[in-house]
Amino acid sequence: MLDLQTLVLNADYRPLSYNPLSLWSWKDAFTALFLDRVTLVASYDVEARSPSRSLKVPSVVALKSYVAMARSPAFTRYNIYLRDTFSCQYCGLRLPSGGLTFDHVVPRSRGGLSSWENVVAACSPCNLRKANRTPEEAEMPLLNEPRRPSRYELHRRQPEFDHRQYHHTWIDYLYWDSELET
Repeated sequence: MLDLQTLVLNADYRPLSYNPLSLWSWKDAFTALFLDRVTLVASYDVEARSPSRSLKVPSVVALKSYVAMARSPAFTRYNIYLRDTFSCQYCGLRLPSGGLTFDHVVPRSRGGLSSWENVVAACSPCNLRKANRTPEEAEMPLLNEPRRPSRYELHRRQPEFDHRQYHHTWIDYLYWDSELET
């Protein structure tokens, strides 16, 4: 029970975030329930007990107040990899996120900023080979020009959810935007 997590939905019953998925520990979900900040949507078949009460552990909760979503996605390492489809932008090698680094197209030592337009996913060999040079100087052209992605674009590129990873009570909320079969 110690590792149970609770899916957090916005007031419109959509996940607060897909990248990463909005999850709270079950203890934080209990606290929010007691403070009347969330509505219980679904529970696990596991109970938490106190000396005087026994309650089912929440598996899905929805916020009572709507949280407006940011227009542009957060500038994070994971979102850079997602934008670049987990591929080195110099050689095209596709790697798991643990095998990638990120590279400043214009090196920081030369005034390059840490921004969507100047950072790309790179494998370690390419990152080392490029070193403190621009892609032109290193004769390593970029496969794709770095740019700020939309939230929708990142959501579309999110790896397909593995049904086995998630509790059955989460599934209806994770596929809200999925196209229905005809």
